[in-house]
Amino acid sequence: MNLSFQLNGKPFEIEGEEQETLAEVLRNRLNLNGTKISCEVQVCGACTVLVDGLPVSACTYLAYEARGKNVTTIEGLEKPDGTLHPIQQAFIDEFAFQCGFCTPGMIMAAKALLDENSKPTEDEIIHYMDGNICRCTGYVPIVKAIRRAADEMAKEKRS
Repeated sequence: MNLSFQLNGKPFEIEGEEQETLAEVLRNRLNLNGTKISCEVQVCGACTVLVDGLPVSACTYLAYEARGKNVTTIEGLEKPDGTLHPIQQAFIDEFAFQCGFCTPGMIMAAKALLDENSKPTEDEIIHYMDGNICRCTGYVPIVKAIRRAADEMAKEKRS
């Protein structure tokens, strides 16, 4: 089956199998290993990518469902000059990761949140990020990173 979609802002086309998940295509065929596979049942959020700007669990999202859509992975957030996206930088600045396994999914979910709500409250952040599990950080630095990223992104818009 032909799979044709936008991937990180560029047209993409590949032959795929009907049963392949988006995570399998991204990781196994395209070597985009930022998308992690952990639970494989939409519980942990490690596989979160954006499809048409909305967060999806790539571990259960069939690749053929992405046909004609825009898919963004963690690898697609970096600016062309190599500068990190404000959310990526905020996770570094706030030490919002330890082992880093959940970090790409956390960042992608946070991007969807901030694209939808540029000034979320702490409660809104906590509620939105509920589908992403981290076993290391205790979540406080993650919430701080998202608030910091929201502030940085607001500054960029004003410039």
